[in-house]
Amino acid sequence: MTTIDFYTGAEDPIDVAARIVAKAWQQHGSVRVLTPDRGTTDALDRRLWVQPPTSFVPHCRLSNPLAGETPVLVDDALEHEGPVQVLVNLHPEPPPFFSRFERLADVVGRDPALAEAGRRRWKFYRDHGYAMTHHALASGG
Repeated sequence: MTTIDFYTGAEDPIDVAARIVAKAWQQHGSVRVLTPDRGTTDALDRRLWVQPPTSFVPHCRLSNPLAGETPVLVDDALEHEGPVQVLVNLHPEPPPFFSRFERLADVVGRDPALAEAGRRRWKFYRDHGYAMTHHALASGG
């Protein structure tokens, strides 16, 4: 069963997601990020080119011809095929394919609408019997 880590209170959810992606890629080898829209996909794509500052996180979108060979996939498409260990969620709804992953890192921003969507996802996962760990981010996280 998928293990779920909830990161709440993110001042900059894209920054938090980029840090989780870098760590998950190093520890697990493959990561899929689900974003809510193309603008967020573009912003995270740009962030992964510069963060972490001392290394490079190889990533692309699902439509890229190299997606099958790239360890980090960032996209807003509500679909996923192929093997990946970790899913990072920035989408306001539970990803329809999340149970295919070993781990789910769900990032919740501070904005009231994002926080409310996060509460609904927490309840959804809890009501479906998933084990969850809560990580309350400090004001700098």
